[in-house]
Amino acid sequence: MKIAILSSFYPFRGGISQFNTYLLKELSKKHTVKAFNFSRQYPSFLFPGKTQLVAKDDDASPVESEALLDTANPFNWGSAARKILEWEPDLLITRYWMSYFAPSLGKVSSKLKKRGVKCISIMDNVLPHERHFFDAPLAKYFISKQDGIITLSKAVEEDLKNITPDKKSVVIPHPLYSNFGERIDTLQARKELGISGTDEEILKRKVLLFFGLIRPYKGLDLLLEAMTRLDDSYTLVVAGETYGSFDYCTKIIESEPFARCKKNTLIFNRFIPDGEVKRYFSAADVCVLPYRSATQSGISSISWSFNLPMITTPVGGLVESIGGKGTGLLTKEVSAASVAQAIEEYFKEGKKELYVSNIEALKKELSWETFAEKLEQFAKTL
Repeated sequence: MKIAILSSFYPFRGGISQFNTYLLKELSKKHTVKAFNFSRQYPSFLFPGKTQLVAKDDDASPVESEALLDTANPFNWGSAARKILEWEPDLLITRYWMSYFAPSLGKVSSKLKKRGVKCISIMDNVLPHERHFFDAPLAKYFISKQDGIITLSKAVEEDLKNITPDKKSVVIPHPLYSNFGERIDTLQARKELGISGTDEEILKRKVLLFFGLIRPYKGLDLLLEAMTRLDDSYTLVVAGETYGSFDYCTKIIESEPFARCKKNTLIFNRFIPDGEVKRYFSAADVCVLPYRSATQSGISSISWSFNLPMITTPVGGLVESIGGKGTGLLTKEVSAASVAQAIEEYFKEGKKELYVSNIEALKKELSWETFAEKLEQFAKTL
């Protein structure tokens, strides 16, 4: 089968690009696969981060692709579709994670579908976390141009069914990444992050990790407020680039209640290259996801790959992927008090070994080989 993947690839950086690279490599073991990239992913004024592109120190692996889709230029969409058709694919796979991509990817899919090419989209979100009045109509338009939809969690599938109940779909959970290397020594990792003291003191610290893009819906402010409710035995490590303003977090950090927590809070407010990721997850006792809303999280896949349990709020797909699979602890509600309570409970209950055991069992299911096989099986039903 000839498979075209139209989405973000190197030199664009981030989780979507990484996912697509893994999928490309796995599908290529059995099929002829070609990566069709964006020539422009977002207009710069719509991108909230510092850069969309891989930097010299990002440790990203180059991927051969053809850059052809300018998402912001409607006059380009037809020619992009024609170039893909010239390659004569049997299947087109696209990725959808926000409504901005609906017009361009929908147009290309429509043209290929009319020429007999099967079109499947992997939808990270049907509706975004920060919603607008146009999100649902645009998602409905895009979905109508697909033969089938793959979601990564039941929560996203429910959003899909609410918009288009009859669209053929399947849930295939997010596979685990392996490009971040193996765990390193905990003491070494903590020293490299700047946690100070004697070796014994450093190892006694209860280290909490917040990792990934910093956006309001991810609830870092709740975790910062939770720190003011915890004693001084905890260290919070925040690692990730801010999308938008960090002011709402700065306000808490500079507040009087947080003054005693400052010495135990390390903030690395930048994009974390692949080669550095293992340092953060090796240093931590638990990864905390205090999200206000969620579908699924790529951070959970990274955490699982390092056998690191999680504490998360009971929202979206995190309930099924973490609470339901016993790989961590769910808070009772979405609040700073509840996050603090769950953190204290995690360290008192002594169930880390059980969580790690469940993670080990889960890792066997979440391989890229399994994901690719299930995608192929789904495509055959269309």
